[in-house]
Amino acid sequence: MLNTTIQPERTEGPVAKSIEHQTSKLPSDWFLWAAVAAVGTSVALQVMDRRDRSLFIGQWVPTLLLLGVYNKIVKVSGSDRWEHQRDHMETTTPRF
Repeated sequence: MLNTTIQPERTEGPVAKSIEHQTSKLPSDWFLWAAVAAVGTSVALQVMDRRDRSLFIGQWVPTLLLLGVYNKIVKVSGSDRWEHQRDHMETTTPRF
């Protein structure tokens, strides 16, 4: 079987690999629910006339959503994916 997967030329450093390993353990929908909770909290604070706190909490929303996107990308195509594919290919490829 011909392997048509293109592997990246560069690999991630130990810090990036560690971050990817840790963040891939979290379910992606946690970030979505945290963003929804931040919106709800921000609205509640606006209603209670606590404008400054409301704006502070409301600014968390894009960060939480971006972290969710990063988490999803790491799960779909993180650097560990290439290493696992390489290890799998080395163990299943027949030697001649």
